Amino acid sequence: MINSKQKVLTISSTAFNNETNIPVKYTCDGDDTNPPLTITDIPEEAHSLAIIMEDPDAPKGTFTHWLVWNIPVSHHIKEHANPGISGNNSAGKTGYHGPCPPSGSHRYYFHVYALNDKLDLPVGADRASLEKSMTDHILAQGSIMAHYQRAGK
Repeated sequence: MINSKQKVLTISSTAFNNETNIPVKYTCDGDDTNPPLTITDIPEEAHSLAIIMEDPDAPKGTFTHWLVWNIPVSHHIKEHANPGISGNNSAGKTGYHGPCPPSGSHRYYFHVYALNDKLDLPVGADRASLEKSMTDHILAQGSIMAHYQRAGK
């Protein structure tokens, strides 16, 4: 989805480093709440942010864990927050659905997008609708990835 005109956002978290394990607190085995995210290099012309969290290692194909858009421009997404409008994740619910792999270690990507406008999408929209709506509005994007494997799985 990135093109040559888009800038790169730098995404980090105080809860985990890129490509390390996400703490249990942010998974189905813990509080099942979103981790804090820090976003830098946001273009000045950004009007909103969007987040897509996904697990590309899910047995039936990529599992979308979190869709949220129309997030006010900020350098911080707080822990246990619903900072914008939530879409339906692959579990058929709105809001954050933490890592919960059935077996083995999975990768979890938090993709963050800086957009030049707010999106006209209703609560509960699906990922395809979000991606289509964002297509011409992405100014910058970046990602952070974490691993998770459930104990005994």
